Amino acid sequence: MNDPVQTPGTTELSLLPRPRSVERDPGQCTLTPAGGSGASSTVRRRIVIEAPVAADLVPTARRLRDALRTYADVDWEISATSAGPDHEIGAVLRVTPTSALPEQGYELSITPERLVIEAGTPQGVFYGVCTLIQVVEQTAPDLPCLRISDWPDHKARGVMLDVSRDRVPTMETVRDLVDMLAGWKINQIQLYTEHTFAYRNHPRVWAEASPFTGEEILELDAFCRERFIELVPNQNCFGHMHRWLEHPEYAHLAEVSDGFTTPWGERRGPFSLAPTDPGSLELVRGLLDELLPHFSSRQVNVGCDETFDLGQGRSKQLCEERGTGRVYLDFLLQIYREVSARGRRMQFWGDIIEQHPELIPELPKDVVALGWGYEADHPFATLCERYAAAGVEFYTCPGTSSWCSIAGRTANALGNLLNAAENGLRHGATGYLITDWGDRGHWQVLPVSYLGFAAGAAYAWALEANRSIDVAEVTSRHAFQDPTGALGKVAYDLGNVYRVVGVEPHNSSVLFWLLQWTMDQLTKNAPAYGPKVGEISPDALRATLDAIDEAMTPLASARSRAADSELVAAEFQHTARMLRHACRRGLLALGAEADPSAARRALRDDLEEIIAEFRRLWLARSRIGGLRDSVARLEKLRPEYAD
Repeated sequence: MNDPVQTPGTTELSLLPRPRSVERDPGQCTLTPAGGSGASSTVRRRIVIEAPVAADLVPTARRLRDALRTYADVDWEISATSAGPDHEIGAVLRVTPTSALPEQGYELSITPERLVIEAGTPQGVFYGVCTLIQVVEQTAPDLPCLRISDWPDHKARGVMLDVSRDRVPTMETVRDLVDMLAGWKINQIQLYTEHTFAYRNHPRVWAEASPFTGEEILELDAFCRERFIELVPNQNCFGHMHRWLEHPEYAHLAEVSDGFTTPWGERRGPFSLAPTDPGSLELVRGLLDELLPHFSSRQVNVGCDETFDLGQGRSKQLCEERGTGRVYLDFLLQIYREVSARGRRMQFWGDIIEQHPELIPELPKDVVALGWGYEADHPFATLCERYAAAGVEFYTCPGTSSWCSIAGRTANALGNLLNAAENGLRHGATGYLITDWGDRGHWQVLPVSYLGFAAGAAYAWALEANRSIDVAEVTSRHAFQDPTGALGKVAYDLGNVYRVVGVEPHNSSVLFWLLQWTMDQLTKNAPAYGPKVGEISPDALRATLDAIDEAMTPLASARSRAADSELVAAEFQHTARMLRHACRRGLLALGAEADPSAARRALRDDLEEIIAEFRRLWLARSRIGGLRDSVARLEKLRPEYAD
């Protein structure tokens, strides 16, 4: 790739994702505000749409016009004709169906006279506008003359948000996030759903969850379409159905009722649908019939992951006779037929079928397997090879590493995201889906995930152009609108604090578990997963406290222009406070406090303030449903701090 763009007399431009080809030209394009000096100031310039269907680009043109108003103080009219004086044309958005550019690609040129974006499709023009806006934000009114040619590695570049593990975002939160991700060329969004869609036929299940309504999904779907994002319906239809099966009306459909064994120990209660019960498929049919009409997407993610209880309950005999993998595949294929009958294409999480690789060739060739894994060293190469050999379309699905961490796990996230992009590109993945989960209360605040979203968007678009991208810098500028780099550095460094402890449990951080487990669990009855307190040293926890303070130092120098800048600062302060509380709780559990009674009282007072702030920050971006369950995980610590 060419060197990153530099404007004479300015610092290096920050573009997310970096384009794959940039060439600088002499000169600049000066955007003169109305009423300013110069001949062009007396003329209202225009954004001209040249396309077979001009209406396809109107939202894109408005996006550019709004950015020019904000960053260059110019107000350009939108039209669909080049008729009139040539000097009135300030920008051209051109769709050329015969273009030789790769799908979703675009060419952007900035000349002294005007801004021109050309692509073979309206979607490509939109991506060119997204890049242009980032240039305008940083250089207006004097834009550098340049030429960019750009296109994506992956056809589908998505983000999946967990909206079922307690935290359901407000519509404002989702719209703002979608708009930001669209600017980074993300083109698929999924809302991971277990019980948080307001099914008209199943009101008991979502009664206290503050779910998305059908009207809200219709509105969000239209909002996404204007940004060339496919809102893919997502409803788990096999495992992770405990929020349904815990109710008497659905209990008879459970594989197990009392508990089962997972790779991480025992779990109580029901979890998966029983594939041997005809009522299970009947429930799935009803869910699909209610959910799918609200989405314009012709795909649906039916989940079907982590069915660990399969064969431990009602299907035990059948699994012993036919094999657990075969029983799983048979039910998956029944769901597939229901999806196909409704004119949709099925996506599903691939973790269970990957445990039975001999069955992968039996998958229908029109499904999309979602190969997920969240550690930096996850064997993406193996799963990619298996799907590719079987001729099954697949996505690689890494994660932000935000969940079960409080502050994220920066080093692991970047390794995981890069690993998935490399192997997906090498083996022919058609998609790359960045996942953001909320296990065990969804304690992490949304800005903790921005760094993973930014890095994943960059790697998915053009890996080689973005392999060495400064993730902290682009996150600061493009997620937090902080050109100083301070907020990105806070997010990056606070997300690496987990490493200072010296113990790294699977898919989580020690500091998270120090707040999740009781003192008895930490010191006597250690769970099957999470940290063993004996592995942690007091010196490591004290060093972690110092690292937290150091990571937070740049916050004071941040200069964010974002509307939620004060909220973001409060969220990071709260995140740091929870991490500090975990360290001090660990010191108490280790018997490393000189005055345990005083330490316990200090933790008690600190916990009360943490809980109050937790509630306030939750409601700033999320709905009230789920808050009670999430905060209860903190409230259970109260008795341990009593005198």
